[in-house]
Amino acid sequence: MDASIISQMLPLRSRFHRRLVATVVLLGSGLLVGCDRGAPTAKNGGAASSGTDSSTVSSAAQTAVAHNGSARNIVTTTGMVRDIVRQVVGERWTVTGLIESGVDPHLFKPTRGDVKRLNDAEVVFYSGLALEGRMSETFEQLRRAGKPVFAVTDQIEAASLRTPPEFADHHDPHVWMDAALWSQCVEHVGESLAKLDPPHADEYHERATAYRAELTRLDEYARRSIASIPESQRVLVTAHDAFGYFSQAYGIEVKSVQGVSTEAEAGVSDVNRLVDFLVERKLPAIFVESSVNAKNIKAVIEGAASRGVTVRVGGELFSDAMGQDGTYEGTYLGMIDHNVTTIVRALGGDAPEKGMDGKLEAK
Repeated sequence: MDASIISQMLPLRSRFHRRLVATVVLLGSGLLVGCDRGAPTAKNGGAASSGTDSSTVSSAAQTAVAHNGSARNIVTTTGMVRDIVRQVVGERWTVTGLIESGVDPHLFKPTRGDVKRLNDAEVVFYSGLALEGRMSETFEQLRRAGKPVFAVTDQIEAASLRTPPEFADHHDPHVWMDAALWSQCVEHVGESLAKLDPPHADEYHERATAYRAELTRLDEYARRSIASIPESQRVLVTAHDAFGYFSQAYGIEVKSVQGVSTEAEAGVSDVNRLVDFLVERKLPAIFVESSVNAKNIKAVIEGAASRGVTVRVGGELFSDAMGQDGTYEGTYLGMIDHNVTTIVRALGGDAPEKGMDGKLEAK
């Protein structure tokens, strides 16, 4: 933020005090990570988001952002959030992420450097619904210190969110597995930035609308491709339950060794339960995940083999993290395109080897 603007807004002593308090609060929060049950939000009542509603962006924050002539900095959490924010802001902001590709956000532990980046950011976007665990408290503390902080899932209606039994009163955070729901998050990002930076509101709205059209095309590709899998084989077996929204949106049954969070270890009974299912259904393939240890899937394959059923690994899917930065699979579009194409081809359906637009790396 430009120093001259801040100096017009706050006396020097007040500015120093506020900066010191914000830093101490961040460092004192501990930044413990897990799938906690946070405070409710306006639309998705059980969401641990505590984000800034785009309709309540302070006039001071609007003024500071709108008139800042220096390099603007947005910090995000996961790659999926970072990618949609980049799509909306274009070249107007520098957008970085805390959580690198291949890292499980359920288990992510921020460093002191991450804390500093959050404190130095002009705007923060995160996924919400407790995906980032107890960092939700840290985001709320940042907001109270005056920083614009947004959970991209805040405006999704509660009726559209899953509530797995093991989460009781809490929603499944893996919303990005449904391209249509994730498109709603893009709209929220556009609205939030438009209110924060009114002079460029039209640009944010235009980019958000254009990107949402791409997500509609992706959603249609997923529906069409998944429907081509023979019904008896239309079952997705993975390491943990990150594909519930995928199942709900695209009509494919999902089974997993672990639940929604990867924090709890799967037990022998969980593995045996899945082996029984595979033996009964005689499915041709199951899948590993890029951000989750494959040991449980290997145990399931070995268990099935001991009972005379051969099951192969159909491929590696992106669940809680996207592919490598700089690759097509390292974008949200590429992540979902890869998942859909890999699943469909492994389970006997019809999908082009290089995906929706021929951009996937041939296996």
